[in-house]
Amino acid sequence: MPHITLLYPFRPQREFDAAATGLAQVCERIDRFELTLATFNFFQHPPESYTLWLTPDPKETVIKLQTALWTAFLDCDNTRRFENGFTPHLSVGQVLGQEQMSQLIETLSSTWTPVNFQVTAVSLIWRSDPPDDVFRVGQTIALGTS
Repeated sequence: MPHITLLYPFRPQREFDAAATGLAQVCERIDRFELTLATFNFFQHPPESYTLWLTPDPKETVIKLQTALWTAFLDCDNTRRFENGFTPHLSVGQVLGQEQMSQLIETLSSTWTPVNFQVTAVSLIWRSDPPDDVFRVGQTIALGTS
C-alpha cells in the first residue's frame, strides 16, 4: 500500500494497542494538514540501483509530524539516521541504471497529475513474512482533537 514511513522499525503488531496510546497523546496535538504529491525524486543505492519516490509538499509539515512521533518512540529512529536526516517520501518503484532512472522520471513527470489530499490520521501498518507480505492497517490514530 502506498505510505510514507514515519517511524522504523516500529513495534510488532501485538504491541499496537499500547503503542497507539502513546501515539494518540502526540497526534491529538498535531493539526490535520494538506499534502500534495507532485515531484519525483530518487535515492541512489550502489551499484547503479535507484528508488524513485514522490516528494510530499510541504515536506516540512511531514518532518514536524515525524519528529513529534519520534519523541514518543526514540528507539524507532532508522528514518532519521541518514546524513540529511529524515526525508519524507512515498516510494513508487525501483530501477537499475542511471539512464533508465532518468528516463523513467522524465516519463512519469510528463504524465503525472499531482495528487492533493488531507492528512487526518496516522496508521500503524504491519505485514507478514512472504508470501503473505502485504501491508495491512492495524490501528489508525486521528490527528487533532476535532
